This record gives sequence, C-alpha cells and structure tokens, in this order.
Amino acid sequence: MINLGDYMLVNFNEMLAKAKKEHFAVPHFNINNLEWTKYILEKCQELEVPVILGVSEGAAKYMGGFDVIAGMVKGLIKDLNITIPVCLHVDHGQSFETCQKAIDAGFTSVMIDASKHELSENIEITKKVVDYAHVRGVSVEAEVGHIGGTEDNITGSATNATLSECVELWEYTGIDALAPALGSVHGFYKGEPNLDFERMAEINETLSIPLVLHGGSGIPDDKIRRAIECGTSKINVNTELQAAWTNALRQFLNEDKEAYDPRKVIGSGEKAIKDKIEEKVRLFGTKQ
Repeated sequence: MINLGDYMLVNFNEMLAKAKKEHFAVPHFNINNLEWTKYILEKCQELEVPVILGVSEGAAKYMGGFDVIAGMVKGLIKDLNITIPVCLHVDHGQSFETCQKAIDAGFTSVMIDASKHELSENIEITKKVVDYAHVRGVSVEAEVGHIGGTEDNITGSATNATLSECVELWEYTGIDALAPALGSVHGFYKGEPNLDFERMAEINETLSIPLVLHGGSGIPDDKIRRAIECGTSKINVNTELQAAWTNALRQFLNEDKEAYDPRKVIGSGEKAIKDKIEEKVRLFGTKQ
C-alpha cells in the first residue's frame, strides 16, 4: 500500500487474494483519458467495489506519460473522495524499463509481458521486475503463452500455456498473479471463444496465486462465470467500454449536428460506460 497523504492507492494482492478465496473476480478496466478514469472511479465507488485501473504503454504515451497518469489518478481519488481500494496497474509492460518508470511514477502494480520471448528469457526479465517491484510494495503480474488478437495496434497469434510453463515461471520469479494464455484474445472475438477450462482449473489447483483473464470483452456470461470457478480472480475489460462509449458518441453527434463543446461530446458516452461497468461488476460478482 502506498500512502498518498489523505488517500491511498493499493497493489492488487489483498483484493485478488479475497477474490480467489471467495470465487469472484476484480474488474480491470483500461483507462484512456481523464473522463474515462473519472467515470470508472465514480461508478465503482457507487457500487462499493475495488477496481484495477489498467494503463497500456500506448495509452500512457497518449495521455502524456506515467507521471501524468499517476498524478491524475491521485488527484481524482482525492477530489472525488474515493474510498474504495484502487490499484493503478501497467497493462502489458513490454520491458523492465517500462515497469521501472511506472513504479517510480507511483504505479502500485505492473504487468511485465515477456511472453514473446523463450521461457528462460521470460523468467529472467520477469524476475528482474519482481525484484524491483516487491521491495517497493508493488504487485507483479506476468504472462505465459501468447494471448492472440490486437491491442495497441500490436497483433499476435495465440499459443496456449502449459502447466509446466506456468509452474516454472511462478517458482522462479515469485510473481503475484499469472495470466496464462488459454484461448482468450484481445479485441472482439471472431466466432465463439474457446477457453481451455480444464487446464485453467489444473493451473489454479497447482499454483497458489490468482489467475488473470485477458480479453474479457465479448466472452459469453456463462464462460466468464466458469472461468471464475476455475480460479480466475482478475478480468481485463477494455474493448467493450470503448465500443459502448463510441456508439453513444455516434448517436449524440447524429442527433445534435451543431454540438461542438468537447465536454458535451466526450461526456455523451458517460452513461454507456457506467452501465457497462455495472454490468461487468454484477457478472463478476465483485465485492469489497
């Protein structure tokens, strides 16, 4: 936990441990600007649930950098009187240097995604991040296998993780959560998602740490519930929020051809995002 004066950000360890024990999932919602961050914090405060704010490298660059984002989130928590647990998390950090910059800026959690490398190199990079993060009270998520789809204009094919890879990565690095690639993809699915629940359950029974499901947008509700039963304690959602906001914005601009105030234009998607957040929180069974 990082003390920020009259308010606090936390790492995800306590919230995910509770989720794993009580069989629910904590939502990870990606943020893209001030408005999205504000909407997510307000809605999760209203629902009285913990939340993980995810920031991809692309989003960090778009918003001005990790220092800008950390300052914005801290300011919103203070000025909006947010009292729920909030974790500020790097999503798919591609290098030790990226994670280091975020930690130094005040992020309380990082994902080091070295899954594009051979397992031995993945372990080496991940362990370096863990060593830097843990002494600073920062939680670390890692990935093994390859989650397919497109994120931040980076497209990759999917390769499912094996139990032995998961065990080796966990034992040699001391990570706090693991995202094993088991059939989910980033972006919208083309056809029915094919998740390997049998292996997911096997990994959960073998490892003591929480599991993470990336590509949570578009997975049918029954499969989300089954993933939670199989040990998934953190579910990442981004695409569905983006789509909900964009659809509401299009409708607003079609109905008001003379609109020009950016506050009204951007704000036209607020209800759609908040409705989608509540839908996901209810589905995940999230609680304090």
